[in-house]
Amino acid sequence: MTVKEIFELVRDDLARVEEEIAAQSNSALEPVSEIGNYLLSGGGKRLRPALLLLSARFCGVRGEGAIRLGAVVELIHSATLVHDDVIDDANLRRGRASANSRWGNHMSVLAGDWLYMQSFQMALRERNFRVLDILIDLTQNMVEGELMQLTQLGRLEQTEAEALDLAYRKTACLLSGCAQLGAVLADRDPLTEQALAEYGKYSGLAFQVVDDLLDFTASPKILGKPVLNDLKDGKITLPLIYALEGSGPEERRMVNTILDEKGFVSVRRDQITSLVRTTGAIERTRRLAQDFAAKAKACLLDLSDSDYRRALLALPDFILEREN
Repeated sequence: MTVKEIFELVRDDLARVEEEIAAQSNSALEPVSEIGNYLLSGGGKRLRPALLLLSARFCGVRGEGAIRLGAVVELIHSATLVHDDVIDDANLRRGRASANSRWGNHMSVLAGDWLYMQSFQMALRERNFRVLDILIDLTQNMVEGELMQLTQLGRLEQTEAEALDLAYRKTACLLSGCAQLGAVLADRDPLTEQALAEYGKYSGLAFQVVDDLLDFTASPKILGKPVLNDLKDGKITLPLIYALEGSGPEERRMVNTILDEKGFVSVRRDQITSLVRTTGAIERTRRLAQDFAAKAKACLLDLSDSDYRRALLALPDFILEREN
């Protein structure tokens, strides 16, 4: 199943999600409405609401609840992006000016706060404590992920386990929640709910690992920001963790220099991309993403077949193809 075919299955519902998002954003005070509309018109494939809608359809439910929660997860995602850009002092997001570079940090933080609060107000309409439990848990994990990342900035000695814990909190927990919410809306049995939650988690881990890989392999045009931006910002991600495992003191000094200078002053970007390639770190990272994608698909093997299950099975492959 192609990406187009996957999204075609929920095309009409995604259009209604877009309408709901626009309505919520337009209901805000003018500065927040302006920032919200700017953020939400910035592109992206709406992977998170699509995953929630596919999960709900697979579990046999559709309607206003799924539409509303699709908008909720996209608003939460947008809130995290605007806060991330403020924390990172980023100038670009998806190839255009970030919200904080246009409206400043104070306004952007408040707009992100509004998006969080509005998303929970919308979720309350479901009158379902399980929905709220999942949303509160994943939001807490995402905030904790940001705090963890801040404490690790500029620290060279990081492990694969630490990087994957961060990947879960920053990315995978939200995708896990999206898939799980579809089962909760349908009031499915605990085993089905857990299988979909695990599916979302492994899909999210694959997504973040590919993201880490793209920072070393993609062009600035594809990324929508400069390559090796994570390292410039003091973030040590999996490809570099793997590269340094097999490197000597000279390579570590080179990376430390970038961290100390907070940019590529004495060390060139191509020296780092060469390091991760020659040590086999790129291939090792790619294999890890493929492993997570395979684990995601394995979570669905015992569930009943349908077009929606086949779409969910194809989604991890789409995540892997982002590198191309």
